[in-house]
Amino acid sequence: MQRLSDNTLRGALLLILGELLLAVMAAMIKHVSAELPSEVIVFFRNLLGLMILMPMLINHGGLRGLRTRRIGIHLFRAATGVAAMFCFFYVIAHVPLAEAVLVKMTAPFFLPLVGWLWLNDRLDSRTFWAIVVGFIGVAIVLRPAGDPNPVLLVALLGALLMSLAKVSIRRMADTEPPRRIIFWFGVFSTLISAIPLAWARPLPAAEHWPWLIGIGLLATVAQLAMTTAYQIATPGRIGVYNYTSVVWAAVLGWMFWGELLHWTTVAGMAVIVAAGVWNLQKKKV
Repeated sequence: MQRLSDNTLRGALLLILGELLLAVMAAMIKHVSAELPSEVIVFFRNLLGLMILMPMLINHGGLRGLRTRRIGIHLFRAATGVAAMFCFFYVIAHVPLAEAVLVKMTAPFFLPLVGWLWLNDRLDSRTFWAIVVGFIGVAIVLRPAGDPNPVLLVALLGALLMSLAKVSIRRMADTEPPRRIIFWFGVFSTLISAIPLAWARPLPAAEHWPWLIGIGLLATVAQLAMTTAYQIATPGRIGVYNYTSVVWAAVLGWMFWGELLHWTTVAGMAVIVAAGVWNLQKKKV
């Protein structure tokens, strides 16, 4: 029992660290977005991430294990993942950091719906009502009766696309190991995000490279930390710590841009987090 407790603590700390790194990455994206378009940032985030991961992927099994017969589903996963990335990076540049991260956190509410429609997963009543309550929180954040921000609808679209990308991983998990999934996502996401470079301007100057490298590095390290967290601890026990990303984003937004959250954002945040935590506790783990 003590061993499990230790793993849960380590998993929670790694997840909190991962969310902190992603929040810092989002702040770096917001900073560099003042001078570079989202299309350029997305491409170099994918390219640099692939360059960082390739040595690790090759050292753990070589190139032979990366061959696949399911190119179509890999391409679908990359297309939806890159589209979600475009949405998220665009939103970061145009709304307070915490609001952008908060609406991104609605992806877990889309996941059961996508799984139900695509994979015929069972949708139990508790999950259904958690989704309903979660989207009530989203409606509060969108401020329909006050001063609605249409950019947040782009964030909501990004959350839906992200859920499609994540469910596609389960769709191919019967034949595709994690290393192969990571490799093909890196390759296809880089190729897809290179297309807008034909018209996106300006391209990076010397002063932008430290920021772009930092974004790619932080994204990679954060994903490794979060993957390790879910490997050593039960997801149901540590999943609630995903929501610390909103806290980190709120602190960074206040520190560097003087961003103060609208009261509806705070109220909606409370409803969304409550719904997510309630759903995480549906099973004893």
